[in-house]
Amino acid sequence: MSPHSKKPKIKGASSGYVPKYRDDRNSIGRKVRQLREAQNMTTTQLAAEAQIAGWDIARFSIRKIEIGEREVTDIELRMLAKALKVPIGVLFD
Repeated sequence: MSPHSKKPKIKGASSGYVPKYRDDRNSIGRKVRQLREAQNMTTTQLAAEAQIAGWDIARFSIRKIEIGEREVTDIELRMLAKALKVPIGVLFD
């Protein structure tokens, strides 16, 4: 794409600006990272714990949650809490 070409418009958007990354897709990512690091876990280890809890998730998806680029469902919140061995409410502190 040349520097002078227009960015594509999104249907229903008021402007043509499309952010490259979004970091506001969840409110718990920073807490997940804080809890993971407090337990000296890597993202790979947290993904493994989540898989043991019944949630098939990859390390890179954990990272995207932590930096706010991935949304998290209510069911996934339960699995994250279980994998981190904390009550679900702790994720919102």
